[in-house]
Amino acid sequence: MAIEIWGDITLSLLMAAFAGGAFGAALGALPAFIFTGFMVIAGEAANQIGVDIASDVGAVGVTDIGTGITGQVAFGPVFGPHIAFAGGAAAAAYAAKKGYMDTGFDYHEGKNILFAHGTKPDVLIVGGAFGVLGMFIRQVSGSFGMPWDPIAMGVVLSALFHRLVLGYSLIGEAREGLLNMAPFEREEKRMATAGGGGPTDSPESATDGGTAQANRLLVEPWLPHQYKWANVALLGLVTGILGGWTALVTGSPFLGFGISAASLLFLNCGVEQIPVTHHMTLTSSTIALAAAESGDAAIAGVGDAPALLLAALMGVVVALFGELFQRLFYAHGDTHWDPPAAAIVFGTFIIAAMFLTGLLPTAVWVPVP
Repeated sequence: MAIEIWGDITLSLLMAAFAGGAFGAALGALPAFIFTGFMVIAGEAANQIGVDIASDVGAVGVTDIGTGITGQVAFGPVFGPHIAFAGGAAAAAYAAKKGYMDTGFDYHEGKNILFAHGTKPDVLIVGGAFGVLGMFIRQVSGSFGMPWDPIAMGVVLSALFHRLVLGYSLIGEAREGLLNMAPFEREEKRMATAGGGGPTDSPESATDGGTAQANRLLVEPWLPHQYKWANVALLGLVTGILGGWTALVTGSPFLGFGISAASLLFLNCGVEQIPVTHHMTLTSSTIALAAAESGDAAIAGVGDAPALLLAALMGVVVALFGELFQRLFYAHGDTHWDPPAAAIVFGTFIIAAMFLTGLLPTAVWVPVP
């Protein structure tokens, strides 16, 4: 019998969340998230097999096969981004603050989500603690039907808390404006900063997360190849269409997300110019399915082409919001505050609001009050 702590939170879930956050720290935040993508693909593929079996023999429920993989493994304590990725990101922030990381990373070491922290006990404990925090945020958000993706909100708020708890600046120092990326293009350097982000008298006099970084760039865009407004908008357009198409032909709002997340394996391996698109494909897939659903809403039962147009628009909107978020909260800071997670929160809030105001017949999987 499960031991309940509060609502849907059980002792076993708490234990699994701690282990998942610690495992995310051991693997590194980005490698853990890539596994999320592979597990989503596996779970949604299994669901498609379930559809075929159910239609052929009528003996198996359509979602009986893959639901546990997608819901309980990919989005649960094992690889759920609010647990494994968020735990890994917090672990990187902590390890940088303690001076454990000296990898030659181009930005502040606290942003190095590629780095696997292995078996260092205190780093794994921090990852586990933030895994538990992410689980609590997700469960509370879902329990109250808050109108956004509770997993993405767990990632966003976890990063806010790790900056606060570990003594980092919330935004950082934007000497030439929060939205201005021109200093990056000019390769302007900043003075080394203390662990919390404040300037020091000289580059040699202080450390930045434990290691001197006198040659650190003044502005550090989240992705050096994916920050120009027009480029990001076009990427959102095409991935929005592809996300919508994938959802319409499979019935899965998550498969496009899984493919996008798994593609980051190449980015993790150092292949240049790999785009990050999972926030675009998830939200565009969801709105395409919502618009295609029959009902009495203003936008309901539309054909494939109108659904893809909505998906394309959603892709552009969340791509641009992600870029805005990275300029405000990533480019000048010292740790990883995930722009795609923030964009997913924004995009899913739009979908929930459209449902609640009668524009869409369903919010698909997005919680609503």
